[in-house]
Amino acid sequence: MYILLALIGACVLGIAAHFLMGGRELRGVAFTPAVATAIAALLYTGLQWLGVGEDSVWLWLASVVGSVLVAAVATAALVALRRRSDASAKAALGI
Repeated sequence: MYILLALIGACVLGIAAHFLMGGRELRGVAFTPAVATAIAALLYTGLQWLGVGEDSVWLWLASVVGSVLVAAVATAALVALRRRSDASAKAALGI
């Protein structure tokens, strides 16, 4: 049941990261929170399988903060890809 706390925390911080990062017009509103939540689920489950206990601070830092950092990097990469794609499409159209 503790995994729900990690998932909710990652989702909330993912929502905050969405609004703090630029380029919101180039991505969906759910992209950053969804990636953060999915990565948190994978990290929490993987660390639990590796034997890290629920009382370990490393489990919580990796699953909550680490997942938001990965989601922020993925969001920045998506925005850069969209900007590059849009620029090349505009150049091809002569805009």
